Amino acid sequence: MTPKSCDTFVVLPPLTKHGVVFGKNSDRPQGEVQEVVYYPVSESADPVKCTYIEVEAAGPTRAVILSKPSWMWGAEMGANECGVVIGNEAIHTNDNEGDHDPTIKRLLGMDLVRLGLERSSTANEALDVITQLLQKYGQGGPCSKDDPGFVYHNSFLIADPTTAWVLETSGKHWAAVQVTSESSLKITSNLLLELCICI
Repeated sequence: MTPKSCDTFVVLPPLTKHGVVFGKNSDRPQGEVQEVVYYPVSESADPVKCTYIEVEAAGPTRAVILSKPSWMWGAEMGANECGVVIGNEAIHTNDNEGDHDPTIKRLLGMDLVRLGLERSSTANEALDVITQLLQKYGQGGPCSKDDPGFVYHNSFLIADPTTAWVLETSGKHWAAVQVTSESSLKITSNLLLELCICI
């Protein structure tokens, strides 16, 4: 049986009694091992080897706990020591030429989840980290160890104890909208954003 549902959601106060509620389920390929891994703070100045490419180091990283496919560097979801949480979803667009071709090995959306968590202390900072890396390196490459044709663009739900953002991407293009207080939201494999910050 092939998994068919992948959703990420957030609920903000005062709809919650205490803090932000964040959750995600996954529709990764059947039989793929999903690990829950803790990575402590790192002071390394060496380039970071992501799933397919290297990116420059950016100073000390935050400690993170990640839920990730065992074969890749990045993560489907995670949280850092500052209370930032991020989950991603696959989205498919018709913006697939040149710099936006998802078959070219670049950063995976899952790499951007981990980089956003390791390099931020707030949801706003994570949004900046992800969009800057996206514009510099782009996104792409097989998202399955066994299926080179399993490629897609990504959407992200980014939250911290006080705010949340939806970020949708296609190649190096992105659009983001802040989730208002007193609300809840989920992202799936469908585009949601119309009025937003766009690049």
